[in-house]
Amino acid sequence: MDTATPTQTIRLGDVLVERGIITSAQVDQAVAVQQGEGRRRLLGEVLVELGYCTNAQLTEALADAYGIPFARLTNKLIDPNVVPLLPHDFVESREVLPLYKVDDVLTVAVTEPSNVFLVEEISQMAGCPAQMVAVLKDDLRSVREQLILDDPAMSFEQILEEAAGETAAGQTTAGASRADVEDLDSDSPVVQLVNHAIHTAIREGASDIHFEPDEDMFRIRYRIDGQLIEKLQPPPQMQPAIVARVKIMAGMDISEHRLPQDGAIRVSSHGNPVDLRVSTLPNRHGEKVVVRIIDNRNSLISLDGLDLAPDVREAFLHMCRQPHGIIMATGPTGSGKSTTLYAMLNQISVPSINICTVEDPIEFNIKGINQFQVHDKIGLSFASVLRTLLRQDPDVIMVGEVRDPETGRIATQAALTGHLVLTTLHTNDSAGAITRLQNLSIEPYLVSAALVGIIAQRLVRRVCSECVAEVDPTPSTLHAAERAGITLDKVARGRGCSRCNQTGFKGRVGLYEVLVPDDELRDAIASGANLGTLRKLASRGGMKTLFDSGMDRVKSGLTTVEEVLRVTCA
Repeated sequence: MDTATPTQTIRLGDVLVERGIITSAQVDQAVAVQQGEGRRRLLGEVLVELGYCTNAQLTEALADAYGIPFARLTNKLIDPNVVPLLPHDFVESREVLPLYKVDDVLTVAVTEPSNVFLVEEISQMAGCPAQMVAVLKDDLRSVREQLILDDPAMSFEQILEEAAGETAAGQTTAGASRADVEDLDSDSPVVQLVNHAIHTAIREGASDIHFEPDEDMFRIRYRIDGQLIEKLQPPPQMQPAIVARVKIMAGMDISEHRLPQDGAIRVSSHGNPVDLRVSTLPNRHGEKVVVRIIDNRNSLISLDGLDLAPDVREAFLHMCRQPHGIIMATGPTGSGKSTTLYAMLNQISVPSINICTVEDPIEFNIKGINQFQVHDKIGLSFASVLRTLLRQDPDVIMVGEVRDPETGRIATQAALTGHLVLTTLHTNDSAGAITRLQNLSIEPYLVSAALVGIIAQRLVRRVCSECVAEVDPTPSTLHAAERAGITLDKVARGRGCSRCNQTGFKGRVGLYEVLVPDDELRDAIASGANLGTLRKLASRGGMKTLFDSGMDRVKSGLTTVEEVLRVTCA
């Protein structure tokens, strides 16, 4: 087909029909719907809503008709140095984005390929010849947001200076409405501050960002290596607008201040996808916002990435090799249980095995594994999804958490009928998981028959490798070593440096208590033995406690006795 000239008018329906994407009858139906609505929407929007074509087919067909290339836009196509060639207001209003410049010709992504005169306007503004590439609106908006988040254009001090200037000029956004916040451009102090907070948190390896209002202050804290650290303290008058900005990004209702809300944001940091889960909860002085950072690179973690001791690694591999049964990871929230199970799934995963997960929420997207989300509000509970999942011919099942007797019974029955089941429980130690299942009305003999192994775990901060020094152990350290039956001549201690924010710690390492039942322990479980008896039999069978595992980490120079005592309560 010949491409259109600027003076020609192209009928969208004709273009799509000529390319075999839709039929003439479908065009007529869409036109009827459009006319019934008083032509409030474009024909293309109606066609997409009716399911006759996709946005990609629509844009690609129009681009071809006007002789413009079509591409799926990603941040890899963009040279950040050419983005400033067009004014920000123009980029926002016309929904365009400079991509790259070759031989003095600027290539610009556009969302309206029918606007053939736009290229002349772009050339005049950029001061060089330009050519257009048609892209989807959603792709362009997503990439533009990623560019903003990846580019902390202003320091925190500069942001506060500009905010102070706006406040002095009477332009504060403290009482911002929804329209006010949505209309803020990327140069606004509010937008810059939120972007700065998110970008910095991702760069520093934080797991959560806390936006916390108080009576006369507003602070932003990061949870890094399990510890909350205050990072920013914006002016209190910025708090409503900052919270509103985060809620807008997460798709929440900013007019609702009385009820908790949940939302999600997806950003890109240095080309890597990062998911943000957002939760709001009203308190006495406003709304507290917590942003959970989920770096999808962690979905690739392996058993080797867990830095396991040789005996623990061999125990994990032994459990992964079992054809059926139940494997449980136990510990408090934030102790790394999900990461351990994901690593085991990656170890097990091969094309010939059907692995399915039931999660709330889905933490990481894992290639080659079928993942299902629980939705309690519509009755899609762990038990109901798991019951249906058993009819999906699974080989391996991961259940995010056993919360109720029904889920526990279904998981146990699945383990007894030829499936390998991985799940989590909230108990203090490995033996406690056995009694917890019994408390969920699962018969002891079924627990005994189904159990493959239990992993109790904790995370301790790792001594910073940049500022580590060997020091003499203190009397309390020597006492702890004596209890664990080890000898310490020197211990590792971080002096504090810029890499670890002067804490002496950078990163975390796991402590693992692995219980693999022998015949004697299985008999005790089947007979309903109490917790004390189970612990004694597990220790007699060679199980190393969390405290012992921690002291091994101390001896290896990976952490400190104080850290071990903090998480094990030994």
